[in-house]
Amino acid sequence: MTHSALTETADAERTADTPAEPAPILSKRLAALADAGVVHGYFTREGGVSEGPLYRGLNVGLGSQDSREAVHENRRRVAAWFGAAPGRLATVHQVHSPDVVTVDETYDGARPEADALVTRTPGLVLGVLTADCGPILFADPEAGVIGAAHAGWKGAFGGVLEATIDAMERLGADRTRITASLGPSISRRNYEVGQEFYDRFLAHDPEYALFFTPAARDSHFMFDLPALTVKRLTDAGVAADNLDICTYADEERFFSFRRTTHRAEPDYGRQISAIMIRER
Repeated sequence: MTHSALTETADAERTADTPAEPAPILSKRLAALADAGVVHGYFTREGGVSEGPLYRGLNVGLGSQDSREAVHENRRRVAAWFGAAPGRLATVHQVHSPDVVTVDETYDGARPEADALVTRTPGLVLGVLTADCGPILFADPEAGVIGAAHAGWKGAFGGVLEATIDAMERLGADRTRITASLGPSISRRNYEVGQEFYDRFLAHDPEYALFFTPAARDSHFMFDLPALTVKRLTDAGVAADNLDICTYADEERFFSFRRTTHRAEPDYGRQISAIMIRER
């Protein structure tokens, strides 16, 4: 099926309660910076063309087994929401690392392996993909510097948040002016971990016990990844908040790796969170 036929077919099959275009969630903290040129969105499954229970909606995961045509159309729709061409949407090959790339232009060929992006180039859309991990969007509008980070437990524990702030400062940002907002991610009530996981965190810092509560099963704990993320951000000196929306619990709006794993499903979709700064 051609790209145009795919789009026409998907649009024709939409029901009245399925938006024809993406309708991302906004952070009040970042939305307050709109007059300074900051545009952002935490995208849901709404407004995409992917089909079937695993990928329905706005799946942007190039690593998924979804139709390539559908994924590229979904990414085009995300870029279009920002008023940008598809080639102005920059993402990376995420590997649960603390690595950050500074982006001046989008790149041809293979995406670099990293888990965060920063830029001071107006009109360039920075995006991170998630399916339970935390998407964090950053902005210092005074310096014209923005960032986006993907932080699961490995990234948050390993320093990707602090590395993103450092990279923004190398571009001229000041952490006392940076605003950061954590988008939809898995909540503590749906994130059960084992004893080894718990021990790893407490060996690093005994105060991390604050992010765990006992689970119903012996030697298991419920882990509060969002609270850890916000704590790491505020400890690094930036103003930060959490949208407090659980990806695992809300199947209608979000993809979830853990939900897929619990169901023994073969694959899962990914949503995107993205940010851009306009030319001033």
